[in-house]
Amino acid sequence: MSGSTFGNRYRITTWGESHGPAIGVVVDGCPAGLSLLPSDIQAFLDRRKPGQSAFTTQRQESDQVEILSGVFKGKTTGTPISLLVRNQDQRSRDYGNLASVYRPGHADYTFTQKYGFRDYRGGGRSSGRETIGRVAAGAVASLLLRELGIRCLAFTKAIGPIEVPKNQYHFEDISQNKLYMPNQILAAQAASHLETVMKNQDSCGGVIECQVQGLPVGMGEPVFDKLDACLAKAILSIGAVKAVEFGDGTYAAQQSGSQNNDAFYMENSTVQKKTNHAGGILGGMSDGSPLILRASVKPTPSISQPQHTVTEQGEDTTLVIHGRHDPVIVPRAVVVVEAMTAVTLADLLLQNMGSRLEHVKKVYDRSL
Repeated sequence: MSGSTFGNRYRITTWGESHGPAIGVVVDGCPAGLSLLPSDIQAFLDRRKPGQSAFTTQRQESDQVEILSGVFKGKTTGTPISLLVRNQDQRSRDYGNLASVYRPGHADYTFTQKYGFRDYRGGGRSSGRETIGRVAAGAVASLLLRELGIRCLAFTKAIGPIEVPKNQYHFEDISQNKLYMPNQILAAQAASHLETVMKNQDSCGGVIECQVQGLPVGMGEPVFDKLDACLAKAILSIGAVKAVEFGDGTYAAQQSGSQNNDAFYMENSTVQKKTNHAGGILGGMSDGSPLILRASVKPTPSISQPQHTVTEQGEDTTLVIHGRHDPVIVPRAVVVVEAMTAVTLADLLLQNMGSRLEHVKKVYDRSL
């Protein structure tokens, strides 16, 4: 299988299956000298682990990270960083009735047609548990970004029809509710909506927003490796994400140029923008404004309602999915979106160091 590696200068390779012994990631390209402890990574993994509330799968996993290489005396060494999380609470028997049928909304059919077989126990590499490696790598990338004064913040903007308007964001509320919404009142409404969905043996989707503060101007390339293009690939590679938008996103299609353009002005000898319809990206490069992206997440495909499907033998059948599944993916995916954003930005930052001769001279010219 190809396609398990992402990035150029800051490169990550995830490995492992949902019901295998362990799962993890190898991070290559992280500069030496970055302070890194298991607790730094664990703080990120704890945000995505199961069993946090009634709205997440009750699979009991501690998701404790082990650093196998690339760190010495609490500092990165510049060599590959290998991170491992052991699987502890697999119940493969819960998937016995899925061995020969294709689950609607899952990768069962396409995976079988491509490879000739599949791991039906939780989906194997197609499982959401694969994102453990992404989150661990994103934790390291976030530490690197913080050294440069750059911070990423992701949160739940919407659960089903319950959406937080941007003029009602209260970022201090994000950590005060299990849905990671920036508004306690709307979080309570979203929880009520989810309870109804669960009673109906159904699921729902939502929207995750990520904001990045402190990005320098000029990150990204003007043609194929645009900042928004690289971020879109990263976010769309998350299994449940079906759409990504930046700034005003699809709403920009309804505007005129005079409405959508962000006017410039000078303040303290620095170019500023009066608005941020572009979401911090112009011509594929960061413009110094906050970067704003949103990811639309589909409803969890594993539901307890009877669903029409077919068997591997080509027979029509009805499937009822048992076991432990999230009624909504969004809350646990918040940190995944944040992690993949951080990984992408770390990669582009390291690439950007060679964009101008004066930058190269700062590192190699001893006369300066």
